Amino acid sequence: MEKHIYIIIFLLSFCSYGQQITFKGDPDRAFEVARELAFNGKRKQAQDTLLSILTKYPNYNDIRSFLASTYSWDGDYKKAKKEFEKVLRNDPDRLDTWEAAIKNEMYSEEPYSALELVNKALKSFPNDAEILYLRASAEEKSNNKEEALLTLETILKSNPNHENALSFKESLLKDLRQNDIGFKASVDIYSEVFDPMQYYLIKYSRRTKFGSFHTKVNISNRFNSTGVQFEVDLYPRITKGLYAYANFGLANTFLYPDMRYGAELYKSLPFGLEVSTGFRALKYSSTTTIYTGSLGWYTGNNFWSFRTYITPSDSGSSKSGTLVYRTYRSDSENYFSIDAGIGFSPETYRFEFEGKENAIVKLKSQKLNFGYYFTTKNNKNAWGIQTGVSHQEISFDPGAYFWIYSLSLSWDMRFR
Repeated sequence: MEKHIYIIIFLLSFCSYGQQITFKGDPDRAFEVARELAFNGKRKQAQDTLLSILTKYPNYNDIRSFLASTYSWDGDYKKAKKEFEKVLRNDPDRLDTWEAAIKNEMYSEEPYSALELVNKALKSFPNDAEILYLRASAEEKSNNKEEALLTLETILKSNPNHENALSFKESLLKDLRQNDIGFKASVDIYSEVFDPMQYYLIKYSRRTKFGSFHTKVNISNRFNSTGVQFEVDLYPRITKGLYAYANFGLANTFLYPDMRYGAELYKSLPFGLEVSTGFRALKYSSTTTIYTGSLGWYTGNNFWSFRTYITPSDSGSSKSGTLVYRTYRSDSENYFSIDAGIGFSPETYRFEFEGKENAIVKLKSQKLNFGYYFTTKNNKNAWGIQTGVSHQEISFDPGAYFWIYSLSLSWDMRFR
């Protein structure tokens, strides 16, 4: 009860009359009351109290530093900076104040200003792990990730178990690994007619500030023949929330189209939605154009997507659709997926296309696939396994079906 009366009397005595009246009372006790007010959401009353104390005790650095922190909490970063500067000018050996002042610059999205403060702080605390960690954060925010990595390695030399530095280092390495090589092997086993068909993929990709590009070599071993296809995929960024996909491929074997190309535009929408529209073109004896579009929805750790392919022909259009569900674990590279589809798309057709366009686009097909994808502890290697089953009409025996059992394994390695 006495405590509440004291607070009421204190506020009536000092807050009601403004900051021009010189403080009278116990500064330590008043500081304690101000802290309680600040931590209980009464920031303005706390700041008035702190300012009142400083009218008589302007060099009470603990109070001024705490006042600066309350300004920073409120997003009033300029006021906070001014008060932090006063404290550090009077007493540059205050480690907590240096940390708070640097964080204030980071909160205000001023990483270069934060770096200036870090360099000053390191004169008094040259090997302090927390100051060095803040330097790494400021370097990363100012787009100097290589320098940030070197700073983190400095921390870890003397503090090998520094959890934040270890986590931050791994995150940076992931961002800095802009190159990727990968290999994928797949096999399709048929319930009748055909021997197993084998597929291999070798790829190299690189991320840039303009987007990413992928070069791929596809190898097929089917019908007692081996064929190779070369492809390039581009994912250019156009503007925030808008990017594109472009593809071009060449082959000199009946196992693949002589040429393939395509493009698609992706747009992010509110509520976690994404839409796309585009086309694919496959050139055999003639060119088959496939129109495609998708609708995706990100919700929490889950992703749903529906994609359709429409292939016009003289005898009518072929339509197919695939529904994909993914549930993510730690990040976008660790997830479990299920996809189910009906209808036929020439883009994924496994057999010789030459001269069969009109018949093939009418084929009936159903599929169900399961996939699991994960990375190693340091995120340097990524692995994937996918298995599935398809029920497909036989092109040379309409009305008859076979089962296709599929298995694929993939491996990717990231490096700088």
